[in-house]
Amino acid sequence: MTTATVSRHTRWAVPGIAAAVVVAGFAVQPLLASADAGDLPAISADQLLVEVLEAEPQPLSGTVVYTADLGLPDLSEITKAVSGPALTADPANLLAGTSTLRVWTDADARSRVTLQGTTSEFSVVHDRTQAWTYSSADGAVVHYALSETDQARVAQLQALVEAGAFTVPGGMPTPTTVADDLLAQVGEHSTLSLDANVKVAGRSAYQLVLTPTSTTTLVGRVTVAVDAQTRTPLQVAVWSRADTQSPALQVGFTDVRFAMPSEQVLTWSTPAGATVKEVTIPLPSDTELAGAEHAAPAVSVTGTGWDQVLTLTVPAGALDAQDLTALATAPGIMPEKAQEYAQIAQGPHGAAVDPSALLDQLSTPVAGGRVISSALLSVLLLDDGRVLLGAVPPATLVNLAG
Repeated sequence: MTTATVSRHTRWAVPGIAAAVVVAGFAVQPLLASADAGDLPAISADQLLVEVLEAEPQPLSGTVVYTADLGLPDLSEITKAVSGPALTADPANLLAGTSTLRVWTDADARSRVTLQGTTSEFSVVHDRTQAWTYSSADGAVVHYALSETDQARVAQLQALVEAGAFTVPGGMPTPTTVADDLLAQVGEHSTLSLDANVKVAGRSAYQLVLTPTSTTTLVGRVTVAVDAQTRTPLQVAVWSRADTQSPALQVGFTDVRFAMPSEQVLTWSTPAGATVKEVTIPLPSDTELAGAEHAAPAVSVTGTGWDQVLTLTVPAGALDAQDLTALATAPGIMPEKAQEYAQIAQGPHGAAVDPSALLDQLSTPVAGGRVISSALLSVLLLDDGRVLLGAVPPATLVNLAG
């Protein structure tokens, strides 16, 4: 294995990245990558990193297998209440275990993702300024779209983006986007190395290894299998320091084809007999955005590198709200369109989600609040409204809280 210390000026925002990875939660079984990759041209870890970050997005289709083993409490009762039995395909089932997804993207503004269950599937189709979700379990379609006025605003912003006036983040959660988020944050707090070449989804790949220099973070290392031909990340695994035998999170292709998906796949078509619910997505006005900025919770950062801890303050009692609508109306949480956003955020079947019940299931009482512990991230929820989170042990957060 060759090793190089990475010297980049970008700060490593551990809490934000770890939280995003926990939410996205994509993963693959460890044995999906084989060691029979053959000879590949020599390359340094630093150069490979640069080429991954500079590579153009590729149109593709393939199968992604996801596994999450975060050490969270059993959430089966919560997921049943929100989504139904685990045999059905529902995003709530991504909180733990293994799931299979089919993905298609034109590498621009159109994509389709299908979560496959034993007895059903859940699909999301995105086409520029609109999207559709479909649950075959109950034949329910939800169509999300902007109003005509907001579509015009988006078109104006898109013109500015294409002119290079500014850039916006986006893209569906695939191994590529997860890897880009991680690799773009490499700084003086990590080392980057090359491990043995591997085969992923039948394709030869280099293997980047990102290792924190911190000895106190929960994250042990991150491995990224990079396609030797396109420089597209094919597999990402995040390992906890406490378990060196199997990753806490992994995402990767079991098969992949680098070609433009068919127009039929990328174009939405409502299944026969399905019910359709129309939802208009409310974009906040400039005035609302300005008001939300002033009302946003104060955020501070303690520590450096992988040991960074994010602290924010939410209104007292907001975390005890009985549903998403009540939570959204708490001052400083969301802008004036809170009720509309909360209704959109409800479960795919329109069922109200009880955040307090979910928190009770996930958290453990501590002096002055509750703590959520996982293999990669800890969150401390204090009764005085403070929330601390980071890729550090819970005791670190408790000590910082005072």
